[in-house]
Amino acid sequence: MQRIRLRYTKRGRLRFTSHRDFQRAFERALRRAEVPMAYSAGFTPHPKVSYANAAPTGTGSEAEYLEIALTEARDPQQLRALLDESLPAGLDVVDAVEARTSGLADRLTASVWELRLDGVEPAEAARAVAAFQAAETVEVQRMTKNGVRTFDARSAVAHLESVQNPETHSSQADRPTDRPCAILRLVVRHVTPAVRPDDVLSGLRAVADLAPPVPAAVTRLAQGLFDEETGTVTDPLAPDREAATAPTEAGTAAAATAPA
Repeated sequence: MQRIRLRYTKRGRLRFTSHRDFQRAFERALRRAEVPMAYSAGFTPHPKVSYANAAPTGTGSEAEYLEIALTEARDPQQLRALLDESLPAGLDVVDAVEARTSGLADRLTASVWELRLDGVEPAEAARAVAAFQAAETVEVQRMTKNGVRTFDARSAVAHLESVQNPETHSSQADRPTDRPCAILRLVVRHVTPAVRPDDVLSGLRAVADLAPPVPAAVTRLAQGLFDEETGTVTDPLAPDREAATAPTEAGTAAAATAPA
């Protein structure tokens, strides 16, 4: 059985699709692309697809991940192209590797988010960010299935900055506009309870009364293993790529040192 790991996006209006909507669309794409899927056992077999840490409905993303199990070996890049053609524009499969290591979900320990605040002056956003960072704790509330829950949104935030020049924002972000706006770059650890971008916005409102006049456009730019030393988020598919090339490199080195 071969396992393939895929990175896909949610762009434009497709950011409003729920995780269940994407699951249905992806399973249809698997059938259209005639992917030789492995299926679960039991009375209601279903394709073996493992989804990891999906973004909330309404947010865009450049870094969603899943893993599929196949009954026949396929070239990851050819499979990526077939699936990408079978999905609607906006749900794009942008990377694929053969799974050669374990624990993909364990490597998704942090996310990088971009928050576009239309109608907010960058200087105002910068003051709110400074107040948020200076606070030891920032308590926010969120409605859950068990009622209103209060938790600290500050401890999960590894980095938060206001990008002063709107022209430096990512071209991949949703809802591009020529209007001046504040842009926040956020790195948040994946903790329990999960701290989402809207929780950070609630925290900014609590500590600095920052209230954008329109809903923020939120895009996940990356997710992966958080490096405490550098403060960066690494590519979770990199270990699989390295494992794929390691035998070839070792064989080349052995051939170079072998006696003539």
